[in-house]
Amino acid sequence: MTKIFITRDIPDAGLKMLKKHKSIKLSIYQKDKKIPRKELLTHVKGVDIILSILTDKIDAQVMDAAGPQLKMIANYAVGFNNIDIEAAKKRGIIVTNAPGPEITESVAEHAVAFIFGLAHRILETDKFNRAGKYTGWGPKLLLGTDVTGKTLGIIGTGNIGNALARRLHDGFDIKILYNDIKRSPNLEKKYGAKFRTKDQLLKESDFVSLHVPLLPGTVHLIGARELKMMKKTAFLINTSRGPVVDEAALTKALTNGEIAGAGLDVYENEPKINKTLLKLQNTILTPHTASATVETRQAMSRTAATNILAFLSNKQIPNKI
Repeated sequence: MTKIFITRDIPDAGLKMLKKHKSIKLSIYQKDKKIPRKELLTHVKGVDIILSILTDKIDAQVMDAAGPQLKMIANYAVGFNNIDIEAAKKRGIIVTNAPGPEITESVAEHAVAFIFGLAHRILETDKFNRAGKYTGWGPKLLLGTDVTGKTLGIIGTGNIGNALARRLHDGFDIKILYNDIKRSPNLEKKYGAKFRTKDQLLKESDFVSLHVPLLPGTVHLIGARELKMMKKTAFLINTSRGPVVDEAALTKALTNGEIAGAGLDVYENEPKINKTLLKLQNTILTPHTASATVETRQAMSRTAATNILAFLSNKQIPNKI
């Protein structure tokens, strides 16, 4: 009997796949909240596989609490910065993540929503109406900015960065600049994208969208120095990981008008958000929901289950880290 502990209830597509196997015993943390550390350490005891979510810190302590029979950690997320990969390797524990085309499309769509929402001041105008302030059309009332024909700078050109480039280049005649650790001939050929250093990209772009993993080298990739390089009319979009942006520096830049606005789905000290940032009108702030569609979350559930079943069947594991 293979014992699997799931740290929080997830969409049922993957659960149904696992429940078909009589040799698998599932246990799920039933409360709809992040599992407390003490309870996590208790629940993992004696399990063979942990199906974790991105808010769970799965480190050496958790692995040792589970016991030597723990052989796999299946992360229900594309990122895996919540897992101590080196500790897992030392213990012979396999780690997988849950990427897929669905999450790529959902997050790219969310970034597009941020861009248009900020440019057209959608939240501000909605609040204006609901507050009863609209008394009639005016030629200078709540002016925004066009998106068509502007310049988008993409930092991190993996699947999501490419999906964003496709949408805005093909749909809105946007000029694409990009920065990554290596050039992307495919991006350049398909969308006429131009490679720039990070500094050049920040100076030239009307919208800057971040799509990098959280690594030691990407912490505070965007800080006070970088924000000062951006146009005062530019907008910053972050759907990657919170610590990629220095939140205090961003809050100051937004308050002082150093940049025009920001769309954030992730935060440096999640779930806490800078109180001043929450009060600013030139922001759109979503609660880490860029991938929160029924289709995507079910697909992630299936991917996590597929990884587990491949491991148990001694087959090639699709998303092994």
